[in-house]
Amino acid sequence: MTDVPAEEAAPRPVRRRFRPVPPWAGPSTRLVHGGLLPDLNAGSIVPPIYQTSTFRFPAPFSEAASHSDVYLYSRNANPTVEGPEEVIRDLEGGESARLFASGMGAIASTILSLVNPGEEVLALADLYGGTTELLHGLLPRYGVSVAEVSEPDARAPETAVSNATRLVYLETPTNPLLRVHDIARWSRAANSVGAILVVDNTFATPVNQNPLALGADLVVHSGTKYLGGHSDLLAGAVVGPARLVDQIDPKRVLGSPLDPFAAFLLHRSLKTLELRVARHNEAGRTVAEAVEGHPGVVRIHYPGRASSEEEAIASRQMRGRGGVLALSLRGGAEAVDRFLKHLQIVEVGSSLGGVESLASVPVQTSHTHLSAEELDERGIDAGCVRLSLGIEDPADLVRDVTEALDASA
Repeated sequence: MTDVPAEEAAPRPVRRRFRPVPPWAGPSTRLVHGGLLPDLNAGSIVPPIYQTSTFRFPAPFSEAASHSDVYLYSRNANPTVEGPEEVIRDLEGGESARLFASGMGAIASTILSLVNPGEEVLALADLYGGTTELLHGLLPRYGVSVAEVSEPDARAPETAVSNATRLVYLETPTNPLLRVHDIARWSRAANSVGAILVVDNTFATPVNQNPLALGADLVVHSGTKYLGGHSDLLAGAVVGPARLVDQIDPKRVLGSPLDPFAAFLLHRSLKTLELRVARHNEAGRTVAEAVEGHPGVVRIHYPGRASSEEEAIASRQMRGRGGVLALSLRGGAEAVDRFLKHLQIVEVGSSLGGVESLASVPVQTSHTHLSAEELDERGIDAGCVRLSLGIEDPADLVRDVTEALDASA
């Protein structure tokens, strides 16, 4: 039996060995060339998949276990996961990033790790249904109080926060009504009481908006949506300063790491993120303009359309408005049924952010847990249809949507 060479037995570092991207490189260049570990991929242009649950210890157990910079177990660290983590971190302009098995994994781990019993989470009333269930169904069981901010009150964050507030949770744009909130103003309000501001940037993507640059403390994403972009993976992300990210489930006991194969798909998808988002932006804008004034549409929900105040906020903090809009149809649920049946290109599905266009009905999917009164308070009516517009020809999407609206009216 031959001795193992000393250099092979040495601990293998995990992080901060990414191939540098020139500081002058633009977003698309960084998306294509970021997050590469050249010393691990044997020269492969495409990073390999480390589809392993565990790693061979490069040193005696007692010595290896004491090192935080070696791969030991994929729940804690995996080279395939670190690549897209680095790309998302760089694009959001954060110091550190961590990936999770789903968007809810990222959201739940973040909130559960940073809020203690007796403290308060302040959140918008208009949020994704899964987040609302987490806030109101789970947190109170552990002694965390949740204060909900109605849409009108959310326009004055200074009066919404209190000394009891430990964490403020926002979506902007919101799901499903695409309301836009002033991140910088919310940051100042949160800072005034020493609270952490967490912003869900899923709908905007880091291509269209960077909450950290506007004062947010942490950014979360459902990577299942635009970051993944092909409706073939589940992922979640949190980005921010290391002092906060390191506190989020540091020993991974909540057990929601991203699987290596999903990480491989995510890294692949991120390379085209800016190209895809540009097309999503175009599709959203084109369809919103095309259905303006259609007799079958009571209201169009699209970032900035709700008021002149929101238009000013969106113009100031967003570089693009995204590919999601919602339509409130005249005729309610029956009109929705007719509309969905006449769509030929747009598929009916509950997700968003993929290359294909999807239509969903919030009262039947993401917000089905809300009562009729709660839906009414949030402005989500039975005739509301959310459209996630993909990268198809925008003219085809306009024809498909308008013809379905004609049939529904």
